Amino acid sequence: MSRFKLYIEYEGTRYSGWQVQKNARTVQGDLIGAMKTVFKTGDFEFHGAGRTDAGVHALMQVAHLDVKTMLGPEIIRMKVNDELPADINIVEVEKARPDFHARHDAVARSYLYQISRRRTAFGKRYVWWIKDKLDIRRMEETLRLFVGMKNMQSFTDDDPQEKSTKVLIESVEIAEAGDLILLRIVGSHFVWKLVRRIVGVTTEVGRGKLSVEDVQRFLITPSNEPARLTAPPSGLFLERIYYKGDKKAIPLQPTIHLAGFRR
Repeated sequence: MSRFKLYIEYEGTRYSGWQVQKNARTVQGDLIGAMKTVFKTGDFEFHGAGRTDAGVHALMQVAHLDVKTMLGPEIIRMKVNDELPADINIVEVEKARPDFHARHDAVARSYLYQISRRRTAFGKRYVWWIKDKLDIRRMEETLRLFVGMKNMQSFTDDDPQEKSTKVLIESVEIAEAGDLILLRIVGSHFVWKLVRRIVGVTTEVGRGKLSVEDVQRFLITPSNEPARLTAPPSGLFLERIYYKGDKKAIPLQPTIHLAGFRR
């Protein structure tokens, strides 16, 4: 068996998330199907660095593949891509050390969320359009509340695969890019729906419908309010998986540019 490291991008609109599920189309499921065709066997192991929810996209998902093959990394990339739909793409394949594990070796993950301040004909799948005026300063103040080791019980649903609701958020950023508002959250790991609920609550503060003190209370006392405010998956991207030695200071950039009609 040889072990390979794969860098994968996907547009998650048509999928029920990353992880294989019964009776549902998933990104991992389509990749496994393509690999079975290429390798002419199901005798391989394929694991991602983490899950993404239904409708969520990835700019750089990482996975590792254990397979017995004479094919080199670049040939694997081309042949598997030939069997994949247009909304999943393997960007790169490289040989990995035998003990590399895509999930266990990851030291951090970053998520990008895109809010549009205008209706868009072209970017609907990649943004959350909010009509209300948003106070960026108040949103930034709210995001900073999540930095550090926090109990995110109010910001996740029960998940049998997660034993703890404590999460270490390393950094947060918010920036404006034309008609877009970009939010980046970097953490050691993320529990189910966490980022979308952080974004949803943060935008409510930006709208003036919640206070910063309300959010502080959610972090201290369990509440169902964040669940009601969960942001839609369309604007969320798994931006990057970080491993030991990776540079984390990367520019915060949009995935699309809403540079439409100009008079």
